[in-house]
Amino acid sequence: MAFQRPARRQAAYFLLTGPSPFVSRRAFEAVTGPKREWWLVQTVGLLVTAIGAGLGAAAARDRVTRELALIGAGSAAALGAIDVVHVARRRIRPTYLGDAVVEAALLAGWASAWRAARAGR
Repeated sequence: MAFQRPARRQAAYFLLTGPSPFVSRRAFEAVTGPKREWWLVQTVGLLVTAIGAGLGAAAARDRVTRELALIGAGSAAALGAIDVVHVARRRIRPTYLGDAVVEAALLAGWASAWRAARAGR
């Protein structure tokens, strides 16, 4: 199915980045800047990890449904938008724009898969 490739790619990225706050707070904040609400960082990290795990498991079983594709595309769009908006407001470091670029690439992959699915490929 058309959704396997974007699901695998997003799963890989989310499973790499989601757990990062739990590996080393010092390293995480060195890249992203100091955080006041560490519980919020951990919450987002766990949600990103859960989404990545779900997409990865579905892709491995060739069972990426349209609903899971919507979760993948929606989460990439939401995280990318938050990055751009809050960098523009100077609330977070410009390093988050790197994540926004990756999220945009993931979203483009989902869009391509949706077009292929609609065309019956």
